[in-house]
Amino acid sequence: MSKELEIEFKNMLQQEEYEKLAAHYGFSESDVKTQENFYFDTPDFQLKNLKSALRIRKKQDGFECTLKTPAAHGHFEITDALAEDQATAMIEGQTFQAPEVCAALAELSVSPDALQLIGALTTHRMEMETADGLLVLDHSEYAGTEDYEIEFEVKEAAAGEKHFYDLLKSHSIPVRHANKKIARFMAAAERRQQGGL
Repeated sequence: MSKELEIEFKNMLQQEEYEKLAAHYGFSESDVKTQENFYFDTPDFQLKNLKSALRIRKKQDGFECTLKTPAAHGHFEITDALAEDQATAMIEGQTFQAPEVCAALAELSVSPDALQLIGALTTHRMEMETADGLLVLDHSEYAGTEDYEIEFEVKEAAAGEKHFYDLLKSHSIPVRHANKKIARFMAAAERRQQGGL
């Protein structure tokens, strides 16, 4: 289990901008790591209403369950490593087996028994440590749509923000607000359900 403060800056990208940044930083297809994210909430969206999010992430080296909750700068992440059978049981709605996440949910008055899978999102990620922070390029596919974004994870908010906006400016990328992936997923799923896609 781990609990950490994550400070990140995000910006949506056009596909062409994403490809130019990937080339500029020397990324290749072999650098792409695919992650599957399974999102959970209660039927009445208690976590969403608390500005929190819960996911199970399948990565190439295993599974993890992460609860994100708001913080003054960024958000807190509480993460439990999971065995494949634990992750499968949770995704299939059988039992919720992430002890530290369950304890944090209890502090929010959210019952793990009330959680249900609300959908999945696949991210193709490239990342690189720079002198100023972790640079991440994501191509995500979900609910019949896809998008591209840049993320910049830092330890200190003010300096990190300056470096991030300097990076965008140096590549002539306009500032475009980037909601969290779960918010983008939910909006696309709602549009799809209403026949908008």
